[in-house]
Amino acid sequence: MVQGEVCCYKDCGTYALIKDVEDPRLTMFDRPLPCFGCGIGWCSFLLGFLCPVIWYVAAAMHIFKYYHRDPRERPGLTACSFMAIVCTVVVLIVLAVVFI
Repeated sequence: MVQGEVCCYKDCGTYALIKDVEDPRLTMFDRPLPCFGCGIGWCSFLLGFLCPVIWYVAAAMHIFKYYHRDPRERPGLTACSFMAIVCTVVVLIVLAVVFI
């Protein structure tokens, strides 16, 4: 096939559509994630090491299903929920050791 020709046969190969007019859900996640492309969940995870309260805010976002707006946020919000639980357990152990 010469460059610039259009293939009108089905056996030329398989190509993935970049944008499908009939199904707009395919282009829903073309825009980049907020917070420098990392997403709110992973930014909250990293900032939580400076201020652990951020993990609790992100855990609340995870509980209230913020990831339904953008499923790419789910792993970061799950990591924040896990770190919020770990932080709570560590604080309870430290308080138990200090005051008991």
